[in-house]
Amino acid sequence: MITAIVSIDVDPHRIPEVAQAIVDIDGVDHVYSVTGDVDLIAVVRVRNHEDLADVIAGQLSKIEGVLETTTNIAFKTYSSRDLDAAFDLGLDS
Repeated sequence: MITAIVSIDVDPHRIPEVAQAIVDIDGVDHVYSVTGDVDLIAVVRVRNHEDLADVIAGQLSKIEGVLETTTNIAFKTYSSRDLDAAFDLGLDS
């Protein structure tokens, strides 16, 4: 499974509609409205790179109101449990 985090610049007048259109794409897991340099962040989970290209280049980037995207592909997933185990010294409290 490939996980990609897509940062999306959007026409400010269309953020809710664009977010809904993105979340309706197969392979898009979550869409977040965020503060900072971009307007939306989408989490995409697909089986292979061809599917990733279809979701992002073929569909997401073509939605009216999407101005620009930047995609980061995740190498490894860490959860709070993973981090707790990594820093556990084996001492009982």
